[in-house]
Amino acid sequence: MMQVGKIITISDISVEIILSDNSLKIGDILEVEGNSKYLFEVVEINNISAVCLSLYSTRGLQKGSTVIKKSDELEIEYSDKILGRVFNSYGDVIDGLPFESEKKVKVSNSTVSLKEVKASNEPLWTGIKVIDFFAPLQKGFKMGLLGGAGVGKTVLIKELIHNIYASSKSNAVFVGAGERSREGKELYEDMKSSDLLDKMTMVFGQMGDNPVSRSKSVTTGLRMAEYLRDEKGQDVLIFIDNIYRFIQAKAEIATELKELLIENGYPSNMASEISSIEERINSNDKGSITSFQAIYIPADDLSDDAVQTVMSYMDGQIVLDRKVAELGLYPAIDVFKSTSRLVDAEKIGERHFNLVERVLAMLTRYEELEEIIAVLGIEELSEDDKLVFYRSRKLRNYFSQPMFVAESFTNIKGEFVDIKDILDDVENILNGKYDNVDESKFRYIGKYHE
Repeated sequence: MMQVGKIITISDISVEIILSDNSLKIGDILEVEGNSKYLFEVVEINNISAVCLSLYSTRGLQKGSTVIKKSDELEIEYSDKILGRVFNSYGDVIDGLPFESEKKVKVSNSTVSLKEVKASNEPLWTGIKVIDFFAPLQKGFKMGLLGGAGVGKTVLIKELIHNIYASSKSNAVFVGAGERSREGKELYEDMKSSDLLDKMTMVFGQMGDNPVSRSKSVTTGLRMAEYLRDEKGQDVLIFIDNIYRFIQAKAEIATELKELLIENGYPSNMASEISSIEERINSNDKGSITSFQAIYIPADDLSDDAVQTVMSYMDGQIVLDRKVAELGLYPAIDVFKSTSRLVDAEKIGERHFNLVERVLAMLTRYEELEEIIAVLGIEELSEDDKLVFYRSRKLRNYFSQPMFVAESFTNIKGEFVDIKDILDDVENILNGKYDNVDESKFRYIGKYHE
């Protein structure tokens, strides 16, 4: 390893080095001679000095320390050994278990070129009724996942991983970008107890880490997803929780480097930073990467610049709602706010499209009727409105579902429901075939059995 210079200034997340060697390049990884706990990435080179971001804390670092070049770029594991393991943002194993590397590659990877992109029209059925009916997925889709704590987001993520693996033997990648370490530990234990850990890879850049770690967790997770797609030919799911924290981390780095910020303190290159992530999530001839990206909405302001930029890349959104959860209906998805670009008569067929329209119209009328009933009572409704009321309650219950990953808590066997069965059941409820069946019979079932 060659000496490249000495540290002349130190801040919380960056250092400046006076150079003794002019062969450095942007992206090179450096370390302090004799102390490998200090690692830096070169981000700016001037005539005689280089500015570097610190990958870890700079606490205890001293000016005048000699710096040596460690490698050309960050490298991560690129083999089946990523499955069932937990990594930090720099590709180091953090689950405390022994690890032997098989093959490493550089973290950076170019986006899929236009020539390589496969515009697949193939749906990705999840077996979850409310998603497949109201917000169906397609391979290579990017879905926003909106919802606060305590509304069943983790259970939904686990069920998606379980169902996609069960139907296609495809693995998943979970990226924790700037989330609480306690939640990461809970998710790890949940995955382990649900026998899902060996079907996935986990990457964490935790809330307590510096912004460099929080931002790099996303690119590291994506590189591992690209391995599963390109080398194993899979249709991979990647969960990013939370993509907004990635932007926040980039803003902190931009502030440290005294770069120009735009309104609300976001970096001026925010659009290109988000694009560099989103354009890697695609289908090609080997497989696909489909993403679920949790999006924090600052102050519930959907017009926020960062939220709008991220949403411009989304093919749809799934909104989890506390009001639905309070009714005891899980997954607690708000069907009025959950959308997908696939809900089009030409893409999912006239029948499916028309049923979605009819159900949303009926549920909208149901909400109006609830207000009338609260004041006047149900006897004041017309016969037609009574039918709408009772059928809507059956539909609302029908879209609850027993989850495989929650069997140990609910004692109800999980079910994967085929889209054809969903359409048949919904059509039968709408057309009055089950008018004589009590609404409780539709709660937490898979396909309806007469």
